[in-house]
Amino acid sequence: MIVLFTNFGDQGPYLGQMEAVLYRCAPEQRVVNLLADAPVHDTRAAAYLLAAYAVEFPPESVFLAVVDPGVGGSRRPLVIKASGRWYVGPDNGLFEIVVRRAQVPADCWEINWTPERLSPSFHGRDLFGPIAARIASGESVAENHDFKSCAVDNKFHDWPDDLAEIIYIDHFGNAITGLRAQTLPHDAEIALCGHLVPRAKTFSSVSPGEMFCYENANGLLEI
Repeated sequence: MIVLFTNFGDQGPYLGQMEAVLYRCAPEQRVVNLLADAPVHDTRAAAYLLAAYAVEFPPESVFLAVVDPGVGGSRRPLVIKASGRWYVGPDNGLFEIVVRRAQVPADCWEINWTPERLSPSFHGRDLFGPIAARIASGESVAENHDFKSCAVDNKFHDWPDDLAEIIYIDHFGNAITGLRAQTLPHDAEIALCGHLVPRAKTFSSVSPGEMFCYENANGLLEI
């Protein structure tokens, strides 16, 4: 299974081009479009979303994750295996929280392979897509000249384990934070723009139009 996690949006051609590469390179693989509107240019916010959503997928799932404002620059192209799942994408903090929460230390490889066509502005299609397809199809990265084992960079170590910010607003207008609800004390007070936000179990627990926060279906605190 290949799981798409991008900020490409679903209105333009980019997501379709990514899917075309995957179907061409790994036609037998199921492709799941998990998120196409990850926070634009915000790899930190996207990192907390990816970590929260990835746990629903089975071992050996391959996440093709592209939130890449530095595309074509000096950031490394990586393959990471963490908690039994594969992640392919840029070394820009997008995998920081996934790696940090891994059950055992994650394995990391830098991609040494260069495709015949490599657009400087679309590594998701030309580089990361084919690599994700190869891994999903069973190709080993160990002792493979296209991959070089490397250390996981800790340059994002100052990011908190849980982010007390709104990182995503969904289709219904709910504001999702980077806080895992279970890490908060039961009597913790949540404030938004200077206003205390009461906690409730779910939408039907409060009156229509009343603001509240709760633990959403993915374990994050949501307002």
